[in-house]
Amino acid sequence: MWGRLLLWPLVLGFSLSGGTQTPSVYDEGGSTGGGDDSTPSILPAPRGYPGQVCANDSDILELPDSSRALLLGWVPTRLVPALYGLVLAVGLPANGLALWVLATRAPRLPSTMLLMNLAAADLLLALALPPRVAYHLRGQRWPFGEAACRLATAALYGHMYGSVLLLAAISLDRYLALVHPLRARTLRGRRLALGLCVAAWLMAAALALPLTLQRQTFRLARSDHVLCHDVLPLDAQASHWQPAFTCLALLGCFLPLLAMLLCYGATLSTLAASGRRYGHALRLTAVVLASAMAFFVPSNLLLLLHYSDPSPSAWGNLYGTYVPSLALSTLNSCVDPFVYYYVSSEFRDKVRVGLFRRSPGNTVASKASVEGAARAWAPTPLCSGDAKWGRPYWVEQSPFPYFMSFSGPQNVTLFGNRVITTVTSGGHFGEGWTLHPVWVVSS
Repeated sequence: MWGRLLLWPLVLGFSLSGGTQTPSVYDEGGSTGGGDDSTPSILPAPRGYPGQVCANDSDILELPDSSRALLLGWVPTRLVPALYGLVLAVGLPANGLALWVLATRAPRLPSTMLLMNLAAADLLLALALPPRVAYHLRGQRWPFGEAACRLATAALYGHMYGSVLLLAAISLDRYLALVHPLRARTLRGRRLALGLCVAAWLMAAALALPLTLQRQTFRLARSDHVLCHDVLPLDAQASHWQPAFTCLALLGCFLPLLAMLLCYGATLSTLAASGRRYGHALRLTAVVLASAMAFFVPSNLLLLLHYSDPSPSAWGNLYGTYVPSLALSTLNSCVDPFVYYYVSSEFRDKVRVGLFRRSPGNTVASKASVEGAARAWAPTPLCSGDAKWGRPYWVEQSPFPYFMSFSGPQNVTLFGNRVITTVTSGGHFGEGWTLHPVWVVSS
C-alpha cells in the first residue's frame, strides 16, 4: 500500500501531461534556423520547463506550447494555491498555538526544546507561503521583484527541509529515551537538544543559501507573465541548480529520513517486545514515520529524477508534476502538530487552560485540589521503612504521550491517580500514567 502511495505524483504527472515527451521543436515562434534573431533554438533546461533565453533580450524566455499549457494550466493556478491555502488555514494556527503552549506552559525539558523548534519551522514555512499563493492565483505573475523571489524560494525550501532535519533530531531523542534509557541519563540533556536544533537550522540555512545566488525572475515570451523560479536558463543548470537541488534532496531529505527509519525502526522493535500495553505508542510511531515518508519521498524522488537526465526525451515536462508534489509536501506542516502535540491529552488540557484562562485564585485552588487528591488516594507505600513525601518530580510526557521518562532519584516508587510503578532514573514506564504532579515515595 505504501509503495503505491509513494508513486502517486508520477501517476498524477502522466495523467496531466499525457506522458513526459517534450516536442523537439517549438510549436510557435518560427523555425530553428535563420529568420528573426529573437527566435530561440531549442535547448531544454532540466530545472523548470524546457525554455531558452531570447537572443536579443535576456529577460525573456520562450517555451513550447506543451510546456506553456502546463505552466498556465489549472494545476499550478488553482490546485497548488489551494494546497498552500490549506497549509495557511490549518498549519498557521495549529503550529502557532502549539508553539505558544510549549513556550509558556510546558516544562523545560530537552524534548520540549526540540518540539518548539519543529513548531517554529512549520510556522515559518506557513508564513513563507502567501507570496507564492499570490503568484499562482495571479496566473503565474510575480509582482514582488527579483529579491523577493529569491527570498521566497529559499524560505520555502529552507523551512521545509529544516522541518525534516528536526524530525530526524526528534527521532534520535526518542530512540535514546526508549531504547537506551540508562544511557540517556548522560546523553539526553539540554545540551544535546540545543546542539541538534542548532545543527538542523545551520544545515537548512546552508542548503537554502544557493537558492539566493542566481537570478530567478524572467518574462514569458508573447505574454505579460513574469515567472519566479519556474523557468531558468540552461547555462546555470550544470554549474549551479543541479548540484544545489541534488544536495537539497540527498542531505535535506533522504539522509534525515534514513536516520528516522533506523531510529524509529529500533524504537518499534523495542516497543513491540514490551507487550500489548504499548499498542497506542506503536501505532503512533508508525503514523509518524509513515507520514514523513509519504509527504517527503515523492517530491524529492521526482526532484532527483528531474535532474537524472537533462534531455527532454527522458523526462520532458516532469517539472509540471514536481510543482504540485512540492505543494503536497508542505502539508506535512499541518500534520506535525496533530501527531506530535495535540495527540497528547495533557497537551490538549494545556491548550484549553491557556485559551479559557481561569482566575489566579481558581488556578491555585485547582492545583491544591489536584495535589490533595493525589495524596488522599495514596495507598500504602510499596517500600520498606517509614515513607516520607518527597518533592514532586515532573515526568516528561515525550517522547510518546503514553511513554514517559523519569529524571528523579533512582529506585523509587512513583504513584499518581491510577498507577504505581517502581522505576530507575532515566527509565520509562507504560500506558495509563497520570498527569502532573508525580510524587516520589522513598524510604
